[in-house]
Amino acid sequence: MNVGVVMLASLVVLGLGFAVWSRRVAGWLGEDATRTTPAVRLQDGVDFVPTHPLVLFGHHFASIAAAGPIVGPALAVSFGFVPVWLWLMLGVVFIGAVHDQTALFLSMREDGRSIAEIARSTLGKAGFVGYASFAILLCVLVSAAFLDLTAKTLASRLPVSALGLTADTTAIATEVVDGVVMARVGGIASTSVVVVTLAAPLVGWLLYKRGANPWWVSAFAAVICVVAVGFGLAAPLQLDPAVWVSIVLGYTLLAGFIPVWVVLQPRDFVNVQLLYLGLVVMVLALIGCGINGVTLDVPAFSLEEAAARPGLGEVWPFLFITIACGSVSGAHGLIAGGTTSKQVRDERHARWIGYGGMLLESLLGVCVLLLIGGALGKAAYDHAVWDEGAPGAGVAFALAVGQGVFKGLGSPDGMPQIAALGTVFGVLLLEGFLVTTIDTVVRLSRYLLEEVWATMWPNRPALLRNRVVNTMLVVGPVAALAFTSGYKTIWPVFGAANQLLAALTLVAASAWLADRKRPWWFVGVPAALMSATTVYALGSILVRELAPGGARGVAAAAAVLLALGVAVGAVVLRRATQRTAAA
Repeated sequence: MNVGVVMLASLVVLGLGFAVWSRRVAGWLGEDATRTTPAVRLQDGVDFVPTHPLVLFGHHFASIAAAGPIVGPALAVSFGFVPVWLWLMLGVVFIGAVHDQTALFLSMREDGRSIAEIARSTLGKAGFVGYASFAILLCVLVSAAFLDLTAKTLASRLPVSALGLTADTTAIATEVVDGVVMARVGGIASTSVVVVTLAAPLVGWLLYKRGANPWWVSAFAAVICVVAVGFGLAAPLQLDPAVWVSIVLGYTLLAGFIPVWVVLQPRDFVNVQLLYLGLVVMVLALIGCGINGVTLDVPAFSLEEAAARPGLGEVWPFLFITIACGSVSGAHGLIAGGTTSKQVRDERHARWIGYGGMLLESLLGVCVLLLIGGALGKAAYDHAVWDEGAPGAGVAFALAVGQGVFKGLGSPDGMPQIAALGTVFGVLLLEGFLVTTIDTVVRLSRYLLEEVWATMWPNRPALLRNRVVNTMLVVGPVAALAFTSGYKTIWPVFGAANQLLAALTLVAASAWLADRKRPWWFVGVPAALMSATTVYALGSILVRELAPGGARGVAAAAAVLLALGVAVGAVVLRRATQRTAAA
């Protein structure tokens, strides 16, 4: 099948979803442009900050679009093209984007409180504590998995032969490792990340202290991205992965408690310019590939092959939890109700930011599927992801971007340079999606922890009211897990937990809407489907990891998550029974 045709069909499906279904959802929720949002009413200059929708969309999209829509589809290619594409399309239109839009809207209607806090008002104290505990544990898993992947990406090297270059190339900085000439692709991303982070406070100052026009600041942010990449190509910074784990942990600790406009939001705003460019380049490259006759080089269905691969399994439930963020993500509800809802200045923006942001993330997942399945091909994919000692899904994505840019936008004479620079661009995109999520997830974990303390211990000591202390209480477990487990080990349990949290969020939304006599089936039906899938997945992971040779830490996490999920489900059933009896 021609990859360009599939790309165009995907754009049509996503466009119809936004034009039709998101409007219906907004109507069922009761969108009202005349209501004053929490960002305006509770403005404090730290967390509640009314934000231009262009800036906020960039922050939100950069925060939600992490490694999930890259690594998930890259691993899921093993199931075959058809099931992956169908879940990316149908899952996002009817479940994932609805989840994000609804979570954002409900949080705005509840004074910027998290979905966990909203669960307390609808499911009681026990429901709140269970939901919040589940969410915090998920955040730790997300941060640890992405932190490990970040460190590996920033330290990555690739043989110049894999980029189509010769040993004497001058296009990219190289070094000799065990007699092999390696391109320092991770070092280029490393320097770029440092430059963008250092420039973030300047962008925040321009936006919030000088009141600069956001469109002009967007152009300035794009220039910063270009300069950052230039510095990366000129002076790649190569450090050990363990060192990068420590550096990124230090950054996320700082970003977790200082005012949101100083680093976190402006850094996302700068970085998202590169992400936007990356999406445009990938879409155009795939259309170009289609024009040049590139077709999919992966099977339509390969369910038996996927079932035999480590970390995957039967198509149900493992396809759905492997793709995770590309279709549905519970972590998005935490971000929507944690940082984003405190910055929306008009209720009408919830549809564009919540539903629209998720569609854009699904588009990223489609690009990954088509680039790997078409431009890279089955043999190169298997070698990069599944062979012993393979560099992993992130590097497979980067190589696929390089081949896609060459085959769709390049020419035979320029192949080595175009493919190599395209691969570097893929690494920069992956790293951009990673770091912008870790800092946001750590910050919203701090919000959740503060809410738990306030609920369980109203007269808690000043120490537990301190933003720095609460951030450290989150970063500590993240560090412990990141230094002991790789992302492939964590990914299955993270995916299952992520989807189950989405189901719990949709359950809380159903109760909130039912209490207000509003339609709730559009979130209730997806909640039931996702609950069944993810509970079964967590049980399967628990059994698998308890077997000889399994990862005991992952098994423990799966057991705790399964217990919390079942406990929250029990609370939901009890509350629903009480409502029925009262009626």
